[in-house]
Amino acid sequence: MMNIVHEHIIDQKVEVKQPGSMTSAFNKLKGACLYMACGAIGYFPFHTLRIFFLRMLKAKIGKRTGVYRGFEVRSPWKLKIGSGSIIGHGALLDARSGLTIGNSVNLSNEVMIWTLHHDYNDSGFAQSGAPVVIGDYAWICSRAIILPGVTVGEGAVVAAGAVVTRDVAPYTVVGGVPAKAIARRNENLNYDLGDAILPII
Repeated sequence: MMNIVHEHIIDQKVEVKQPGSMTSAFNKLKGACLYMACGAIGYFPFHTLRIFFLRMLKAKIGKRTGVYRGFEVRSPWKLKIGSGSIIGHGALLDARSGLTIGNSVNLSNEVMIWTLHHDYNDSGFAQSGAPVVIGDYAWICSRAIILPGVTVGEGAVVAAGAVVTRDVAPYTVVGGVPAKAIARRNENLNYDLGDAILPII
């Protein structure tokens, strides 16, 4: 009798619903829509329009700041940008773990700032990350990459193409892969990049 019951159970196809699978599917769809919306904002005309929609998504952006076309932002509600700063063409701002950019900061074209990545030693390839902070008057040059958990100090400069894996001291110039100190910067800085913003592009 037990064998008959056992065979009957084996022959039946039992559909087991994973708990929360509908919620997971909805969250993926929601995330995809937000991702596309944030990507579209980067191609709207005029800084004021792009900044308006970023603020609608709860980004905190100061006055006289410019966000140039083609930038990409993730989780804008965790993004803070100070006043008189410039975000260059094609910049990638990953704010998923929190991203703070100070006043009079210059992010040049195609800079990438990451706050979240994967733990390559984790058996499940789990996500790992930490907030990134860019201090006032910092200059991140073209195609530099800032990795999760990094603080770039006030007035610091990250050279083009550098990969920053550790904190950068204030008024220090770093370059290379991984980035290392290569020079010092003048500490008597007093400028507002808002004066240099071209309103249309």
